[in-house]
Amino acid sequence: MITLTPAAIAQIHVSAEQGDMQGLAMRIAAKRNPDGSIHYAMGFDDNLIEGDAHIDADGIEVVISETSQELLNGMTVDYVEIEPDTFQFIFLNPNDANYSPPA
Repeated sequence: MITLTPAAIAQIHVSAEQGDMQGLAMRIAAKRNPDGSIHYAMGFDDNLIEGDAHIDADGIEVVISETSQELLNGMTVDYVEIEPDTFQFIFLNPNDANYSPPA
């Protein structure tokens, strides 16, 4: 369904440790905007809901709600340096109207 790069996995582990959230699932959610782009959200969550998809990514449980699954199918989550010393998660999603494959 989705893929997390090694950099994304490493940063999620760091974030869990820093926030004392070890053992919680990482929920990734998506909502389609009127222009066809997709708004993403992610955070640690201990609320598991019937219909959630569960993915194990190197020891991280990733949870995706039933309503987000179609929007996120085929997506890759990465953690990259956008500018010098500025890192952030990015969502490479072919379902997003603003997606362009990396060169």
